[in-house]
Amino acid sequence: MTGSHPTDPLAAVAWPLRTERLLVRRAEAADADTTWGYRHLAEVARWVGVQPADRARWRDLLAERLHRTLVVELGGRVVGDLMVRIEDGWAQHECAGRARGVQAELGWALDPAFGGRGYATEAVRELLRACFEDLGLRRVTASAFAANEASCRLMERVGMRCELRGVRDSLHRDLGWVDGVGYALLAEEWHGRQPA
Repeated sequence: MTGSHPTDPLAAVAWPLRTERLLVRRAEAADADTTWGYRHLAEVARWVGVQPADRARWRDLLAERLHRTLVVELGGRVVGDLMVRIEDGWAQHECAGRARGVQAELGWALDPAFGGRGYATEAVRELLRACFEDLGLRRVTASAFAANEASCRLMERVGMRCELRGVRDSLHRDLGWVDGVGYALLAEEWHGRQPA
C-alpha cells in the first residue's frame, strides 16, 4: 500500500478471532505445510487462483501473502485459510483520498475433509464482522468461477449479493474461458442484518 495507507491494515484487529467452534488467526510461515496438505488436492486446486507446482513453491508464495492470509483452526488443527486484501474504492481524482483502504476482497479455501459442516460459513461470517466492525470498511467483495457452486452458495449464505456475472470473462487453467461471478456486501447491509 502507498501514500497514507497503513503498512499492515489487519493489525487493527485483535487477533485471534473466536467463533462458537473456530479460531481465526493471522497465518505464519509455519502454516505452509499444513495448508499445502489440502491446497494441493484436486478438488481445492481446481478453484483457487494459483496452484504452485510443489510444497516449496507454496511456502514461498504463502510467505509473500502472510500480510493478507489468515488460517482457520478447529480444536487446534488448521482446517482452512482466508484471504483479506484491503483495497481502494474507485474514485474521481478530486476525492480519491476518501476512497483509500475502504474495501476488501475476500477469498477462502477449506480442507475438504471438513466440508459440509458449516465451518467455512462460520469463518467467513466472522471475517465479515471484523471487516465491518474492527476495520470499519464500507464494502467487501468476493469473486469465483460461476461453476464453483460451493463458493457461490457460501457467498449467498453470508448475505453477499451477486452483482456481476461475466460471460466467459475468466480464464481457468483447465476449462478455458468460463463465466465468472462477483459478489459484494455493504457495511450498512451487514449492520442492518445484525440482531439489536
